[in-house]
Amino acid sequence: MYHHSGSVAQQASGSAAGVLDHRAPDQEAMLFQRCTWCGTAMYHRLLCPVCQGSDLRTERSEGTGTVRHTTVVHRNTPAARNVSLVEMAEGFVVRGRVMGPPVGIHSGDRVRLSTAKDPVRGEPVFQLVDEPYRAWS
Repeated sequence: MYHHSGSVAQQASGSAAGVLDHRAPDQEAMLFQRCTWCGTAMYHRLLCPVCQGSDLRTERSEGTGTVRHTTVVHRNTPAARNVSLVEMAEGFVVRGRVMGPPVGIHSGDRVRLSTAKDPVRGEPVFQLVDEPYRAWS
C-alpha cells in the first residue's frame, strides 16, 4: 500500500505522474514513471517496485498495449463490463476498461488508449486496435 498525496484536481490536470494528461485537447496521453536508477517503468507509484528508488522521472506513454488479463464484472453496474490489466508498450501494467462487448475481449488483444475515460472510476479506457485472428473449431 502506498500513501497518496495530491488532490484529485491535481491528478486530473496531469500534474501527478501516472494519470491521464489532458493538456493536449485533441488527444489524451497517459503519464507514467521510470526509475532513473534501474530503468523500471511503473504506473502511479511513489517508489520503484524493483529497487525501491524514489528518483522517478515522468514520461509520456505512446498509448498502445496488450491485454494481459480480463474479467467480466456484473455487480454494481447496470450492464456487464470488463476490467482488464493492460501491459503498455513501455513495460508497465495498468488497470482499465476495453470498449466493446465484455465477452469479446481476450488476453493477447492489442489495444490503444481511447480519448474516453471511465466516468465513474476514472480509469483509462482502451479500444481494440484490430480484430485478432481466432480459430473457431
